[in-house]
Amino acid sequence: MTDRFSRTELLIGNEALERLKAARVAIFGVGGVGGYAAEALARSGVGAIDLIDDDKICITNINRQIYALSSTVGKHKTDVAAERIKDINPDCKVTTYKIFYLPETADEIDFTHYDYIIDAVDTVTAKLLIAENAESANVPVISAMGAGNKLDPTAFKVADIYKTSGCPLARVMRAECKKRGIKGFKAVYSEEKAIRPPTGAVISCKHHCVCPAGTVRKCTARRDIPASISFVPSVAGLIMAAEVVKDLIKGDNK
Repeated sequence: MTDRFSRTELLIGNEALERLKAARVAIFGVGGVGGYAAEALARSGVGAIDLIDDDKICITNINRQIYALSSTVGKHKTDVAAERIKDINPDCKVTTYKIFYLPETADEIDFTHYDYIIDAVDTVTAKLLIAENAESANVPVISAMGAGNKLDPTAFKVADIYKTSGCPLARVMRAECKKRGIKGFKAVYSEEKAIRPPTGAVISCKHHCVCPAGTVRKCTARRDIPASISFVPSVAGLIMAAEVVKDLIKGDNK
């Protein structure tokens, strides 16, 4: 019978589609990268998606985040994402956590429930914690490295974190993962040299924060506010989703 995933089934077959329907994927960070990853997983037929993010949609997100619209500014990203995913596939089980994943909130997420984990957060502390807990639970994780301050979407590559090069964030992650004895995981990274925004720019959120009321992590508290554009983080997110889908239908997540 023809349905919303008939075209997908024509491409990958019924058995692979059933594997996707049976899979549960966690997405940490539902912003420019994670939002597009969630969109692609929902449209691929993944049966259960958990969304972990404490942030609200800001007007400055509209240039690059799929859930950011004039009508959604001020709403929780996880709520907007969940509503859209359910509109794409009413059968998808969506679970939301309005938390920033750190040691003090880590107990709220049980990694053993997942078949795959997407790390699309932007802090090293959270990334390392995700990698450690995913390895302990024997669940595969794919991690996004730096997508800010980049202009070339064709420069992204996929490799084990220990085989990455040219990305400053990946360099830090390699060193920290080695210290912790983390074996390795897939990373999406770019060797493109970052374009540094002008220091003290009057339009920077660092100095003129417009975060919605109730936002926990204000821009003024962040060390740096990266520049961004629509077609770079979106491509990184789609690449991550593609890797997850390919591994799930091959059974490489086991």
